[in-house]
Amino acid sequence: MDRPGWAPEGIDLTRPSSARLYDYFLGGAHNFAVDRELARQIVAITPSVGEAMRANRSFLRRAVRYLAGQGIRQFLDIGSGIPTVGNVHEVAQQDAPDSRVVYVDRDPVAVAHSRAILQGNERAAVLQLDLREPERIVTEAQQTGLIDFTEPVGLLLITVLHFISDADDPAGIVACLRDPLPARSHLAVTHVTYENQPPEILQAYELSKHTPEPIIPRSHAEIAAYFDGSTLVEPGLVDIPLWRPDTPDDLDEPPRRSNALAGIGRKG
Repeated sequence: MDRPGWAPEGIDLTRPSSARLYDYFLGGAHNFAVDRELARQIVAITPSVGEAMRANRSFLRRAVRYLAGQGIRQFLDIGSGIPTVGNVHEVAQQDAPDSRVVYVDRDPVAVAHSRAILQGNERAAVLQLDLREPERIVTEAQQTGLIDFTEPVGLLLITVLHFISDADDPAGIVACLRDPLPARSHLAVTHVTYENQPPEILQAYELSKHTPEPIIPRSHAEIAAYFDGSTLVEPGLVDIPLWRPDTPDDLDEPPRRSNALAGIGRKG
């Protein structure tokens, strides 16, 4: 296929990308036919997958607004993906115009589009780095001049840790990012789980193995361990829709379970 003008050189157009899949399910335009085909296969197994991804994006907006309300004015968003509706800098800077945001992603498409969107915004930047390089992320985020680790930071790990294999030690990665944060910093996480999931969700996880970054679902206890040294904000680590919905009308009755958990922890 012809390479679209927005796609950076060097991208393999024949293999699906998790970042572009996410963009597709959120209604974005930065995806290829191969991504849409895999998305159709996933929807055939789990028709609610798009709804689940939109619920995740809704949590991100709620989390950023909550953190801004707690006085957080700098955000480090790792695994930020392709910018689409409800970016962190849009939400944070709407509530607090002096907010500073550093996005981090390994996907060149996500990074290229982030840089295009952020042109002219001196309070936001993007780094192309891998979550598996936490020390480098900490160093280069500070080098942007937008993140100061002597002040509280909002660390966002949204829909990213379940792409890290057990062999790569996700808990160790989180600790490396979390430990340098000063008191009153917050960590926000969403992560898919295999507990209490129907067979079709588990099948979708298996199908994700066809992407370069397969999904590794984990237990509630494994995900809760990412918040070691932090105090979980109420209502704790819960299904994504249950974490402080904007209004009661946002929940079904009874609330439907999601395939992922969400939580925010406060340090110190």
